[in-house]
Amino acid sequence: MRSVSSTSALSDDDAGQRVDPRRARSRERLLDAATRLLATGGIHAVTVDAVTKASKVAATTLYRNFGNSAGLLAAAFERLLPQVEPPTGTGSLREQLTDLLTRQATLIDQTPVHLTALVWLGLGPTEPVDPTEPVDAADPGRGDGELHSLRAQVIDRYRQPFDHLLTSPAARAELGELDPTYAITQLVGPLVFTRLTGIHPITPAYCRQLLDDFLTAHTT
Repeated sequence: MRSVSSTSALSDDDAGQRVDPRRARSRERLLDAATRLLATGGIHAVTVDAVTKASKVAATTLYRNFGNSAGLLAAAFERLLPQVEPPTGTGSLREQLTDLLTRQATLIDQTPVHLTALVWLGLGPTEPVDPTEPVDAADPGRGDGELHSLRAQVIDRYRQPFDHLLTSPAARAELGELDPTYAITQLVGPLVFTRLTGIHPITPAYCRQLLDDFLTAHTT
Protein backbone atom coordinates (compact mmCIF):
# COMPACT_ATOMS: atom_id res chain seq x y z
CA MET A 1 0.00 0.00 0.00
CA ARG A 2 1.38 3.41 -0.91
CA SER A 3 1.85 5.93 1.83
CA VAL A 4 -0.36 9.03 1.88
CA SER A 5 1.14 12.50 1.97
CA SER A 6 -0.37 15.98 1.89
CA THR A 7 0.68 16.18 -1.74
CA SER A 8 -0.24 12.65 -2.79
CA ALA A 9 -3.43 13.91 -4.42
CA LEU A 10 -1.44 16.27 -6.62
CA SER A 11 0.22 14.90 -9.71
CA ASP A 12 1.53 15.99 -13.09
CA ASP A 13 -0.60 19.13 -13.20
CA ASP A 14 1.23 20.57 -10.23
CA ALA A 15 4.66 19.66 -11.49
CA GLY A 16 4.09 21.78 -14.58
CA GLN A 17 4.27 18.74 -16.87
CA ARG A 18 2.10 18.14 -19.91
CA VAL A 19 -0.89 15.98 -19.02
CA ASP A 20 -2.94 13.77 -21.31
CA PRO A 21 -6.36 15.53 -21.60
CA ARG A 22 -8.13 12.20 -21.22
CA ARG A 23 -6.30 11.53 -18.00
CA ALA A 24 -7.12 15.03 -16.77
CA ARG A 25 -10.82 14.49 -17.53
CA SER A 26 -10.81 11.13 -15.75
CA ARG A 27 -9.08 12.68 -12.74
CA GLU A 28 -11.70 15.44 -12.62
CA ARG A 29 -14.57 12.95 -12.81
CA LEU A 30 -13.06 10.92 -9.97
CA LEU A 31 -12.60 14.05 -7.89
CA ASP A 32 -16.13 15.26 -8.61
CA ALA A 33 -17.57 11.90 -7.54
CA ALA A 34 -15.44 11.74 -4.40
CA THR A 35 -16.40 15.30 -3.43
CA ARG A 36 -20.12 14.55 -3.80
CA LEU A 37 -19.78 11.37 -1.74
CA LEU A 38 -17.79 13.20 0.94
CA ALA A 39 -20.34 16.01 1.13
CA THR A 40 -23.35 13.71 1.36
CA GLY A 41 -22.04 10.66 3.20
CA GLY A 42 -18.89 11.63 5.01
CA ILE A 43 -15.45 10.05 5.05
CA HIS A 44 -16.48 6.41 4.96
CA ALA A 45 -18.64 6.96 1.88
CA VAL A 46 -15.51 7.63 -0.18
CA THR A 47 -14.47 4.09 -1.10
CA VAL A 48 -12.85 2.84 -4.28
CA ASP A 49 -16.01 0.94 -5.27
CA ALA A 50 -18.32 3.89 -4.64
CA VAL A 51 -16.14 6.42 -6.45
CA THR A 52 -15.50 4.28 -9.51
CA LYS A 53 -19.19 3.43 -9.78
CA ALA A 54 -20.28 7.08 -9.48
CA SER A 55 -17.61 8.40 -11.84
CA LYS A 56 -17.65 5.49 -14.31
CA VAL A 57 -13.85 5.55 -14.22
CA ALA A 58 -11.80 2.38 -13.68
CA ALA A 59 -10.14 1.69 -10.36
CA THR A 60 -6.76 1.44 -12.08
CA THR A 61 -7.15 5.05 -13.19
CA LEU A 62 -7.98 6.09 -9.63
CA TYR A 63 -4.81 4.44 -8.32
CA ARG A 64 -2.74 5.94 -11.13
CA ASN A 65 -3.94 9.47 -10.34
CA PHE A 66 -4.24 9.42 -6.54
CA GLY A 67 -2.28 6.43 -5.26
CA ASN A 68 -5.22 5.10 -3.24
CA SER A 69 -8.61 6.19 -1.90
CA ALA A 70 -7.00 8.15 0.93
CA GLY A 71 -5.11 10.25 -1.59
CA LEU A 72 -8.37 10.89 -3.44
CA LEU A 73 -10.04 11.73 -0.14
CA ALA A 74 -7.37 14.31 0.65
CA ALA A 75 -7.98 16.03 -2.70
CA ALA A 76 -11.76 15.98 -2.20
CA PHE A 77 -11.35 17.36 1.31
CA GLU A 78 -9.29 20.28 0.05
CA ARG A 79 -11.85 21.03 -2.67
CA LEU A 80 -14.65 21.19 -0.09
CA LEU A 81 -12.65 23.12 2.51
CA PRO A 82 -9.98 25.12 0.69
CA GLN A 83 -6.72 25.93 2.43
CA VAL A 84 -6.09 29.62 3.05
CA GLU A 85 -3.29 31.07 0.95
CA PRO A 86 -0.26 32.29 2.91
CA PRO A 87 0.49 36.04 3.10
CA THR A 88 2.69 37.65 0.48
CA GLY A 89 5.53 38.13 2.97
CA THR A 90 5.43 41.92 2.91
CA GLY A 91 4.18 44.26 5.61
CA SER A 92 4.38 44.18 9.38
CA LEU A 93 3.55 41.13 11.47
CA ARG A 94 0.20 42.70 12.37
CA GLU A 95 -0.61 43.42 8.72
CA GLN A 96 0.26 39.89 7.61
CA LEU A 97 -1.68 38.27 10.46
CA THR A 98 -4.66 40.52 9.75
CA ASP A 99 -4.61 39.52 6.09
CA LEU A 100 -4.28 35.82 6.91
CA LEU A 101 -6.96 35.82 9.60
CA THR A 102 -9.42 37.78 7.44
CA ARG A 103 -9.04 35.36 4.52
CA GLN A 104 -9.33 32.38 6.87
CA ALA A 105 -12.52 33.91 8.27
CA THR A 106 -13.94 34.26 4.76
CA LEU A 107 -13.36 30.57 4.05
CA ILE A 108 -14.92 29.56 7.38
CA ASP A 109 -17.90 31.82 6.78
CA GLN A 110 -18.50 30.46 3.27
CA THR A 111 -18.38 26.77 4.20
CA PRO A 112 -21.67 25.14 5.32
CA VAL A 113 -21.49 24.37 9.05
CA HIS A 114 -22.99 20.88 8.75
CA LEU A 115 -20.52 19.97 6.02
CA THR A 116 -17.53 21.16 8.03
CA ALA A 117 -18.62 19.20 11.09
CA LEU A 118 -19.38 16.06 9.05
CA VAL A 119 -16.00 16.05 7.35
CA TRP A 120 -13.83 16.88 10.36
CA LEU A 121 -15.59 14.50 12.74
CA GLY A 122 -15.45 11.77 10.12
CA LEU A 123 -11.67 11.97 10.03
CA GLY A 124 -11.55 10.87 13.67
CA PRO A 125 -8.93 11.60 16.34
CA THR A 126 -5.21 11.94 15.67
CA GLU A 127 -4.11 9.51 18.37
CA PRO A 128 -2.49 6.24 17.21
CA VAL A 129 -4.81 3.30 16.78
CA ASP A 130 -4.41 -0.34 17.65
CA PRO A 131 -2.45 -1.97 14.78
CA THR A 132 -4.50 -5.14 15.29
CA GLU A 133 -7.73 -3.25 14.55
CA PRO A 134 -9.54 -4.88 11.59
CA VAL A 135 -9.34 -3.23 8.18
CA ASP A 136 -12.48 -1.89 6.55
CA ALA A 137 -13.62 -4.66 4.21
CA ALA A 138 -15.27 -2.12 1.87
CA ASP A 139 -11.92 -0.49 1.23
CA PRO A 140 -8.92 -2.56 2.35
CA GLY A 141 -6.57 0.12 1.01
CA ARG A 142 -7.65 2.57 3.70
CA GLY A 143 -7.87 1.35 7.29
CA ASP A 144 -8.68 3.48 10.31
CA GLY A 145 -4.98 3.97 11.00
CA GLU A 146 -4.55 5.59 7.61
CA LEU A 147 -7.51 7.89 8.26
CA HIS A 148 -5.88 8.98 11.52
CA SER A 149 -2.69 9.73 9.63
CA LEU A 150 -4.65 11.58 6.95
CA ARG A 151 -6.34 13.74 9.58
CA ALA A 152 -2.99 14.70 11.07
CA GLN A 153 -1.66 15.59 7.62
CA VAL A 154 -4.75 17.64 6.76
CA ILE A 155 -4.43 19.58 10.02
CA ASP A 156 -0.76 20.20 9.31
CA ARG A 157 -1.61 21.50 5.85
CA TYR A 158 -4.25 23.91 7.16
CA ARG A 159 -2.05 25.29 9.92
CA GLN A 160 1.06 25.81 7.79
CA PRO A 161 0.37 29.47 6.88
CA PHE A 162 -0.16 30.33 10.55
CA ASP A 163 2.88 28.33 11.66
CA HIS A 164 5.01 30.14 9.09
CA LEU A 165 4.07 33.56 10.49
CA LEU A 166 3.94 32.68 14.18
CA THR A 167 7.38 31.06 14.19
CA SER A 168 9.05 33.73 12.06
CA PRO A 169 11.89 35.88 13.46
CA ALA A 170 9.56 38.90 13.41
CA ALA A 171 6.97 37.06 15.52
CA ARG A 172 9.58 35.85 18.01
CA ALA A 173 10.97 39.37 18.33
CA GLU A 174 7.55 40.90 18.90
CA LEU A 175 5.69 38.15 20.75
CA GLY A 176 8.48 36.11 22.32
CA GLU A 177 8.43 32.33 22.37
CA LEU A 178 4.87 31.06 22.12
CA ASP A 179 3.22 27.75 21.37
CA PRO A 180 1.98 27.98 17.74
CA THR A 181 -0.83 25.49 18.39
CA TYR A 182 -2.09 27.52 21.33
CA ALA A 183 -1.79 30.73 19.30
CA ILE A 184 -3.74 29.27 16.38
CA THR A 185 -6.59 28.19 18.68
CA GLN A 186 -6.67 31.69 20.16
CA LEU A 187 -6.93 33.26 16.71
CA VAL A 188 -9.06 30.80 14.74
CA GLY A 189 -11.09 29.27 17.58
CA PRO A 190 -13.29 32.36 18.04
CA LEU A 191 -14.02 32.41 14.31
CA VAL A 192 -15.21 28.79 14.36
CA PHE A 193 -17.34 29.40 17.47
CA THR A 194 -18.81 32.55 15.93
CA ARG A 195 -19.66 30.65 12.73
CA LEU A 196 -21.25 27.75 14.61
CA THR A 197 -23.40 29.94 16.85
CA GLY A 198 -24.06 32.89 14.57
CA ILE A 199 -23.51 35.10 17.60
CA HIS A 200 -21.78 37.84 15.60
CA PRO A 201 -21.15 38.65 11.93
CA ILE A 202 -17.66 37.65 10.80
CA THR A 203 -16.36 40.89 9.33
CA PRO A 204 -12.86 42.29 8.68
CA ALA A 205 -13.38 44.62 11.65
CA TYR A 206 -14.21 41.64 13.85
CA CYS A 207 -11.03 39.88 12.72
CA ARG A 208 -8.95 42.98 13.43
CA GLN A 209 -10.42 43.16 16.94
CA LEU A 210 -9.59 39.50 17.59
CA LEU A 211 -6.05 40.04 16.37
CA ASP A 212 -5.55 43.24 18.38
CA ASP A 213 -6.70 41.44 21.53
CA PHE A 214 -4.29 38.59 20.76
CA LEU A 215 -1.34 40.93 20.16
CA THR A 216 -2.12 42.96 23.27
CA ALA A 217 -2.22 39.82 25.40
CA HIS A 218 1.18 38.68 24.13
CA THR A 219 2.99 42.02 24.17
CA THR A 220 2.05 43.34 27.61
